[in-house]
Amino acid sequence: MILSDRDIKRHMDEGRIVIDPLNEQDIQPASVDVRLGTNFRVFRDSTSAFIDPANLDEDITESIDVEMGGTFVLHPGQFALGTTLERIAIPDDILGRLEGKSTLGRLGLLIHSTAGYVDPGWDGELTLELSNVANLPILLHPGMRIGQMCFETMSSPVDRPYGSPNLGSHYQGQVGATPSHQLEG
Repeated sequence: MILSDRDIKRHMDEGRIVIDPLNEQDIQPASVDVRLGTNFRVFRDSTSAFIDPANLDEDITESIDVEMGGTFVLHPGQFALGTTLERIAIPDDILGRLEGKSTLGRLGLLIHSTAGYVDPGWDGELTLELSNVANLPILLHPGMRIGQMCFETMSSPVDRPYGSPNLGSHYQGQVGATPSHQLEG
């Protein structure tokens, strides 16, 4: 069941859902708007001929910080990683879903390719998979509303929440746009 604004607020008041920093105006009827952070990662396509997920080169991306009030230009066809301004934490009986804002989607901005699912037990900033499918560059402003988080209750608490030992949770506690970890197995 998707949580309503009333239930989201109750879970936040109880400390079960954490969204920090939180602007009360960002709480929507069934979601909470999240804002774009200041850190981005772009691929170094001038020095890398290909991407091999089984043997990742740590230098395949570079980090770019943009100050509040500045802009990051996402060119047509470009893919970059970004981050939420907020730290999100959810308990072991709630999962999160990150979705784009329709206003930005109508301009050709996609905020995730596959990583819209936030496991129970998650704690950290969310890395955004930013794609510009428009024909014109899109200016991204740190602090702008970039997506929305909705929350769903699980039928029961999970046995192994994200971050549990031996689960292989690579991204727990991440801060900033975090690059891909090498595939295992």
